[in-house]
Amino acid sequence: MRAVTYERATTARGAAQAAAARPDARFIAGGTNLLDLAKLEVERPAHLVDVNRVPGLDRIERMADGGLRIGATVRNSDLAADARVRADYPVLARALLAGASAQLRNKATTAGNLLQRTRCPYFYDTSKPCNKRVPGSGCAAIGGFSRTLAVVGVSDQCIAQHPSDMAVAMRVLDAGVETVMPDGATRTIPIADFHTLPGRTPWVETVLRPHEFITSVVLPKPAGGRQAYLKVRDRASYAFALVSVASVIGPDGHRFAFGGLAHKPWRVEAAERLASPQAVADAVLAGARPTAQNRFKLALVNRTLDVAMRGEAA
Repeated sequence: MRAVTYERATTARGAAQAAAARPDARFIAGGTNLLDLAKLEVERPAHLVDVNRVPGLDRIERMADGGLRIGATVRNSDLAADARVRADYPVLARALLAGASAQLRNKATTAGNLLQRTRCPYFYDTSKPCNKRVPGSGCAAIGGFSRTLAVVGVSDQCIAQHPSDMAVAMRVLDAGVETVMPDGATRTIPIADFHTLPGRTPWVETVLRPHEFITSVVLPKPAGGRQAYLKVRDRASYAFALVSVASVIGPDGHRFAFGGLAHKPWRVEAAERLASPQAVADAVLAGARPTAQNRFKLALVNRTLDVAMRGEAA
């Protein structure tokens, strides 16, 4: 067993300062991903900063412009059940309910969901090379088992996919991620810019700076229209998406974001001006580099889009 020290933060800035004081520190709230990774020694945090008691992080608030501010520690189950989310952002509620299990949703948090790490099997297997886990060690997935992995935005260093359902819905809704630094400075990061592609540094997964702490996620005023989340997976529950699509279809056009395809929630705004599922799919998948095992995802994108654009997704 590895020794781990622990402290409770009482303010958001205090959490960031506590993490800055220990370079081996990690924030913990629900712990649904971090604790699994620690058990497997994929992650080795020596100090945990518990943020569950920071006031206000567990609240959902209506903003002056009609949008919502969702605290970092709001549980996924509470967010999915919130009447304002169900009425104004149903794509988000449906994406949350499509993820994990009821027990995990009761613990998993908004910020933790955004920050969860890939479910690539080689990332979890410390006996195999993985550039994301050990920079420069290689990528066992390239040439290995890759059925569930990414087909767009990949690199010669990594073909891992982002696992979140919630983040895909946040992307189609144009959410923003609010943060605080140890010195008290704050910023709002557009969700489009928050996650990164692997490139030559697959271990860098977000644009967060060292010790930067997520305080909330903000949703713009309701977009209206017909909203849906369609998730295609190997079994009906407790499975990650092979392909998922979050859609908002209204009189002013349509928006689509995809899961299961890339290292980040995948959205190509230029494709949304096209009329047919095939044309949208072609634009979304431009430059795709599938493997022999996951090439089927290309056709699956077209089929899920066809269902979404005909309004049959629930």
